[in-house]
Amino acid sequence: METEKPNTAEAKADTKGKKMTSRERVLAAFEHREPDRIPIDFSGHRSSGIAAIAYAKLRKHLGLPPKPVRVYDPVQQLAIVDPEVLDLFGVDAIELGRAFALDDICWADWVLPDGTPCQMPAWALPERGNNEWLMPSASGKVIARMPDGALYFEQCYFPFVEEGGPRTIAAAMDECMWTAVASPPGPLAAGEEGRRRLAEGARALRASTDRAIVGLFGGNLFEIGQFFYRNDNFLMLLAAEPLQAHAFLDGLVEFHLTNLDRFLGAVGDSVDVILFGDDLGMQTGPFISRKMYREFFKSRHSILWKRAKQLANVKVMLHTCGGIRELLPDLIEAGLDAVNPVQTSCQGMDPAGLKAEFGREMVFWGGGCDTQTTLPFGTPEAVKQHVRERVRILAPGGGFVFQQVHNIMANVPPENVVAMFEAARGETR
Repeated sequence: METEKPNTAEAKADTKGKKMTSRERVLAAFEHREPDRIPIDFSGHRSSGIAAIAYAKLRKHLGLPPKPVRVYDPVQQLAIVDPEVLDLFGVDAIELGRAFALDDICWADWVLPDGTPCQMPAWALPERGNNEWLMPSASGKVIARMPDGALYFEQCYFPFVEEGGPRTIAAAMDECMWTAVASPPGPLAAGEEGRRRLAEGARALRASTDRAIVGLFGGNLFEIGQFFYRNDNFLMLLAAEPLQAHAFLDGLVEFHLTNLDRFLGAVGDSVDVILFGDDLGMQTGPFISRKMYREFFKSRHSILWKRAKQLANVKVMLHTCGGIRELLPDLIEAGLDAVNPVQTSCQGMDPAGLKAEFGREMVFWGGGCDTQTTLPFGTPEAVKQHVRERVRILAPGGGFVFQQVHNIMANVPPENVVAMFEAARGETR
């Protein structure tokens, strides 16, 4: 017999004064109940982390012993945040990939653009070119470049544009920077044996932590079109060749559904949140009209997100940068539970307006600190005041997980990072 869900007042009473585990705290946010304190994310996915250059400075600032920084995302040059830092900042979420590539053999020495020693995944070690670093695919094609002086890799090979390039979705995935350069668990998760290892690692992580576990899936639709065709070509395809665009997207959905079944078949009982990706917004608003989103993407997103919930007891989160306010009603109807990074500096993304209009239906996993101006250029006290105001707006009634707006970049002072997390935890020092 199904029990009746408590009303909001009862739910608040249930959590008031009761210390929660990290997982309970995050899930309370998804249930739009106020937890005992604000749940905090730092590096729980690839848009809530920190550049390896900034992380090395942060560890030094915190007085932690020196150790090689491990760069788990070579494209964005993001660091693995160590357990002692997660504990120090009271972090409540952890990415599934942290259960893998734990042995030294998985890592190879490298040097960050500022000269800091680090380690890269051995299977994704960049190669030196002429005044630049190159990222080759398994077939030897150069798919990404990082010129000297740059801080991350840029895609330079677009599979469906290049002469003689691959023409199937599966083949193109192996020749695209965003899909071919794997973060942990990396190639160890390939094939039947890999899925067994994936399941074992996920269960081990679940048993070792009470943090909410985020499983990175991807399942991008709009972005894969951009990655394969190049942005300009794909937008023209949507506008001028709708039948071809629909055929491509249908094939992509089938590809993702097959992988989704395999992924959640292995880790579904160990993860709390599954993360999809599709950057739908720009600084000035959505990339595409609401009409075009409904024509090409809404039903397909719904198919993927509903399938995920059929396969496992997971919450569905979408990573989408930019101004997406106009699309939020359709994303909610399609089955979305949470959105990150909540880029509040974009048109239409005022946090008070978002909370008032969508706060009962959507979890805002982000928006806690602006990373375009405040975090890199403000004083520590200005950062604290800014964070406190964001918390005041976004925290009431639950539905909020604190993270800064996207990754902490290389130029952010460590003092500001510490100030941000102190304010998020309600510390007054």
